[in-house]
Amino acid sequence: MIKKTILLLAMGLSINLVEAQELKSTFTTNPFFSSYNTPYDVPPFNLIKNEHYKPAILEGIKKQQQEIDVIVNQKSQPTFENTIIAVENSGELLSKVSTVFNNMNSANTNEEIQQIAKDVAPLLSAHRDNINLNEKLFARVNTLWNQKEQLKLTPEQAKLLEKSYKGFVRSGANLDETQKQTLRKLNSELAVLTLKFGQNILAETNSYELVVTNKEDLEGLSEDLVSAATETAQAKGKPGKWVFTLSNSSVMPFLQYSTNRKLREEIWKAYKNRCNNGNEFDNNAIAIQIANLRAEKAKLLGYKTHADYVLEESMAKTPEKVMSFLSQLWEPALAKAKMEEAEIKQMMLAEGFKTEVQPYDWRYYSEKIRKQKFDLDEQELRPYFSLDVVTNGVFMVCEKLYGLKFKEVKNVPTYHQEVTVWEVMEKDGTHLGLLYMDFYPRASKRGGAWMTSYRPQKTVNGKRIAPVISIVCNFSKPTADAPALFTFDEVSTYFHEFGHALHGLLSDVTYKSLAGTSVPRDFVELPSQVMENWAADPEVLKMYAKHYKTGEVIPDALIQKLENAGTYGQGFATVEYLASTYLDMDFHTITAPISGSADSFEINSMKNIGLISSIIPRHRANYFSHVFSGGYSAGYYSYIWSGVLDTDAFDQFKQTSLFNPAKADSFRKNILEKGGTEEPMDLYKKFRGAEPSIGPLLKKRGLDAL
Repeated sequence: MIKKTILLLAMGLSINLVEAQELKSTFTTNPFFSSYNTPYDVPPFNLIKNEHYKPAILEGIKKQQQEIDVIVNQKSQPTFENTIIAVENSGELLSKVSTVFNNMNSANTNEEIQQIAKDVAPLLSAHRDNINLNEKLFARVNTLWNQKEQLKLTPEQAKLLEKSYKGFVRSGANLDETQKQTLRKLNSELAVLTLKFGQNILAETNSYELVVTNKEDLEGLSEDLVSAATETAQAKGKPGKWVFTLSNSSVMPFLQYSTNRKLREEIWKAYKNRCNNGNEFDNNAIAIQIANLRAEKAKLLGYKTHADYVLEESMAKTPEKVMSFLSQLWEPALAKAKMEEAEIKQMMLAEGFKTEVQPYDWRYYSEKIRKQKFDLDEQELRPYFSLDVVTNGVFMVCEKLYGLKFKEVKNVPTYHQEVTVWEVMEKDGTHLGLLYMDFYPRASKRGGAWMTSYRPQKTVNGKRIAPVISIVCNFSKPTADAPALFTFDEVSTYFHEFGHALHGLLSDVTYKSLAGTSVPRDFVELPSQVMENWAADPEVLKMYAKHYKTGEVIPDALIQKLENAGTYGQGFATVEYLASTYLDMDFHTITAPISGSADSFEINSMKNIGLISSIIPRHRANYFSHVFSGGYSAGYYSYIWSGVLDTDAFDQFKQTSLFNPAKADSFRKNILEKGGTEEPMDLYKKFRGAEPSIGPLLKKRGLDAL
């Protein structure tokens, strides 16, 4: 018996020793558990492996909880430093791994990463709730909030205290214990469902191919699009054929230029039916579940609807104000779209088509009408917008406005061979931040374009900690015969995302929670959208748009054609966008659970606003990633709301000079550098001197005369 006991003890010691050695090995080999020791302290992507993520996330959760325990168990009375700043600085390891993991799950994912995301989603949800629903922690924050007038805080400190207090209240800190348990359950379910919604879109998008075997079926398509389809076919093991996908850089030009109506219909149906096919990637039930759970959560927290909850912290403030704003745009936009539809129908009749205009006809005939009326073929523009040329144009605008310099950096690790890295500097060479740029579509990347961060800006002991920012896009790829040649929409998107990047790069605040894009959704699009105005300005086009073969500057005649086309097509563009904003608001202003499918809900929503059958929402319910997996719920209106701001702001430059140094300095100091340290409208008025007018937006979209 004694020998057996000794043996068991020895075995236990041996097992514990092995476990300790394995744990030590994990900590020594996992890059997240030590200093990065890389240039600019960027993530060591070359060393990070999938197996590193989950242990680091779990350890990060554990460490932050320990840090929170120290804060709440201290005997000292709460102060701004020992409570608000202590919480602000907690969770460094979790933040370190989460930023990399979340970015990889969007930009370079795989099945293993997606499975890890599913595993940790409920754990992270529970961890956030453990902090937000911690009674002792909230008591300390609440004490400081009640004493705020006596604390003699700086404006930025006061804003951080306000954000912290409201964050706890809006996360359920005032609920009773039963309500808190209900909230935890809702948050956990939402975390899993929103993740699944996005994963389904990526899987469904990647699963479709339009395979063309007859060269005659390529009629109307540009050489570069055909070349790209050839290369895609080869990559997919289909040599001698042409493969088109549901990536925007493939499907949209196909719909715009293919003369084959049957094939346009085929690829369009695949595009608009994503996640609506009754298969494993169907999002009908998931979208309904998300909307219902959000409504239940809002009611639990004391709000009438999810939209009321979200918009409380926005510029718009209420759903009623959003709907009133949208109504000012909907009627003139719909009237303009109907005029455009009539022109399309007339051309179709002339070609012998007596059917109604279908959504898969719109882009094709719009392009033909543009050519007929304005002698403008978008394919004429693309040779002047190669990747290098547009990049130089973006850099040039930033230099003229803000004195910035850009230098490509080759000695830093990246997560994919297509990614480039740039150091961003002041005119005098002072380091401002680092910028990763990832331009092309791939199966491991979700659709769309976005700006993100690997390290937000903050100030520590008087020293500015420089941010590491990234923009991720899905632009037309280079082919064997030509560099990447962008459509003008892609050029605008590049400038747009770069505006977001500037918001992150030029941030100059103390606290990371207030840095850069940490602002309401309906303000965050101002820095991005205002940049688009320079992309399209004739004076600026002459500065950067050059032919990729000859170096010839874009001809005045071509710019004039672009000018003449002006607001053509804005009826369609505005209506398809606004349709999605209404759909978003309808999903998130429900006061009773939705039954049925997301598809049927959408049909009723569009019927209520009178959407014409030849246009569908830009984002249909089943693939509306912005609102069901991307953080824009009850906020998709933000683009057009910020449109009022950006057109009004650019109008200030146009009235003086495009690169007015005083205006540029004011925009940088009052908008780009300030992050969320002040109320958005106060910041805008400091730049503008007044609240914005809707007039410039209506004029830009050709809606002012309707």
